[in-house]
Amino acid sequence: MGVNFEELDHRDTALGELSLRRRRILSLGETDVYEVKLGEEFLMSSLFHEVEVALATLGLAAVQGDALDVVVGGLGLGYTARAALDEPRLASLIVIDFLAPVIEWHVAGLVPVGKELTDDSRCRFVHADFFAQVRSPGLDPENPGRRFHAILLDIDHTPRHVLHPSHGALYEPEGLQHLARHLHPGGIFAMWSDAPADDGFLSALGEVFVETESRVVTFYNPLQECESASIVYLARKRPERV
Repeated sequence: MGVNFEELDHRDTALGELSLRRRRILSLGETDVYEVKLGEEFLMSSLFHEVEVALATLGLAAVQGDALDVVVGGLGLGYTARAALDEPRLASLIVIDFLAPVIEWHVAGLVPVGKELTDDSRCRFVHADFFAQVRSPGLDPENPGRRFHAILLDIDHTPRHVLHPSHGALYEPEGLQHLARHLHPGGIFAMWSDAPADDGFLSALGEVFVETESRVVTFYNPLQECESASIVYLARKRPERV
């Protein structure tokens, strides 16, 4: 790349101004860094994607069985979806994103892992509001009522710091009950959060799911030259009674 900064796309969306940027941080050498901003907030960066990967690896490691059908809520730069595709037991993957430009970036190959996702026949993008789909008959518009072995969510910053006020209801017991309907018995709900474990949210999970926990995922931040940390919440739906 001949320049150290380039805006690859900029759109007005229902959530605000969305931009995809590529820049080179000279202190890190020749690595291209891809960043997504919504308004003045940084949503994600290719420089830090360990937690996005951990969301998939921890979530799917907790699922029992084979031929797994999985939903990812929030496409972003695609790292959670790619990590899910690396799971050898995965049979199908649906990735739901509210922002059409984000899906278009992957289809057009503007982001690093876009081609890996679009070339994999197990992966399908759905342009929809994940939170509205949770309250609908099914997360798969082509197959209402279909259930999944895992739902991996990476949209809001935390259960309290949400991108839109309408998202907040999901993180209460009633919203989590709606989400659990889309899981097979014993299925896993996993969610990323950029904050320490929230006791109130863990309590809400515990009202709906039979097993709940939070895992700390640490990663090195080369910009600040220090360790950073995020949380992955894990919750298991009650298995079928025998």
